[in-house]
Amino acid sequence: MKLNEYTKAKKNPFAITHDLREFDKETGNIYKTVAILSKRANQIATELKEDFHERAKDFATHNNNQDVFEESQENVEQVELARFFEQMPKPAIIAIQEFERNEIYYKSLEK
Repeated sequence: MKLNEYTKAKKNPFAITHDLREFDKETGNIYKTVAILSKRANQIATELKEDFHERAKDFATHNNNQDVFEESQENVEQVELARFFEQMPKPAIIAIQEFERNEIYYKSLEK
């Protein structure tokens, strides 16, 4: 998934309670569901981290001859980038939303 698809995820500022029986319908076991959700959340977090580092590497190159104005302008852009990623929904919330919409593919290795 790309970053713009993650930003479309609904971010609700309130705590949402979920019915646990809805989570174990597909897998038959709540612990399997939690394992699936945690693995997907880790994948999402890794993708977001890579995207953040890709965008932030533009700020990592500094020349010693830059003047103060350019440096302060760069700091404003860094703050805006950090705020953008801070305001995104957490990877666990995105994983739960994907699971509820049946967008997560998984297979069980048990027989």
